[in-house]
Amino acid sequence: MRKVKYDLAPKKVIVEKSFRSAPPMPTIDIENRRYIGSKAKLLDWIFEHVKRECKGNSFADIFAGTGVVSARAARTYNKIILNDLLHSNFAVYQGFFAQEKYDREKVFNFVSHYNSINPVDVEHNFFSKNFGGKFFDTSAAKLIGFIREDLKKRRGELNNKEYHILLTSLLYSADKIANTVGHYEAYFKNSISDRNFSFRLIEPLIKAGSVSIYREDANKLAHKLKADIVYIDPPYNSRQYSRFYHVLETLALWDNPKLSGVALKRPEENMSDYCRVKASTVFADLIKNLETKYIVVSYNNTYKSKSSSSRNKIELETIEQILNSKGKTKVFKKNHQFFNAGKTNFDDHQEFLFITKVK
Repeated sequence: MRKVKYDLAPKKVIVEKSFRSAPPMPTIDIENRRYIGSKAKLLDWIFEHVKRECKGNSFADIFAGTGVVSARAARTYNKIILNDLLHSNFAVYQGFFAQEKYDREKVFNFVSHYNSINPVDVEHNFFSKNFGGKFFDTSAAKLIGFIREDLKKRRGELNNKEYHILLTSLLYSADKIANTVGHYEAYFKNSISDRNFSFRLIEPLIKAGSVSIYREDANKLAHKLKADIVYIDPPYNSRQYSRFYHVLETLALWDNPKLSGVALKRPEENMSDYCRVKASTVFADLIKNLETKYIVVSYNNTYKSKSSSSRNKIELETIEQILNSKGKTKVFKKNHQFFNAGKTNFDDHQEFLFITKVK
């Protein structure tokens, strides 16, 4: 798998709030995304405990998802490592985190051009033919597909950072108006004619130290990973993220895959063992092979969910037992209203944070 590494010089985290050489426009924060299991609303609680219990200069987020945990960690730690199997998340990390110089005015001009296009003047494309009138309004789908194809054709005009800022902005802007409950397992059957598409820019992050970005199996990465603190937020149940976010995967890859089923899913790939019965076995293997001072694990207690696909794959007692084999473990819990993307009902939901000081 490909690894991208960036070293940089600034002494503190700076969030770009505007493109100085271009007129101001609404922007998108890294937290502005619907995503199952997102820790955006738990960041203060997580880092309250991490900062008190853990010491070090490097932080690895090996099931990084949206990247919000790493974005918060970047305020404190000199070295940040992000990893996720999804192609769309890998692209997002490069858009937000890659510390490469880019031309703000050039990026703004691309966005201004895309926002000036009338969908009536755009021909149907792969995206609109497959997802228009379903996951997106047909006019919006035409624009999304046109922009993605144009980015592919004009990539030579952009450096890696500029390209991924625009691609990430497209992923976020499209996801914002998707005709779904927050994932792409299904879409609403009602009218979606009022969901107009507007291309909005993300706010890239600039931080001190270094950022390393991976797209690997976390258990394989563990054999070569070195960090003072390793944060682990694995899938909790049988819902595969690569299947839930297949539309964004297709948009990121833009490989015109053969689609199937009512949800028009791409061929299976990047299926996680953490969503299967062997979850506890692969978790134990991961913990055994980590070279770190502290291990921080997020998990929840959806064991009594009425939906079998939403129930946890690893018992809390099993997690604690495995972590205790690596070092002294403390457990913290918090009541939290989880992101319910469907009809799953569950009362008394709690988030758990396990922090292990490695022997």
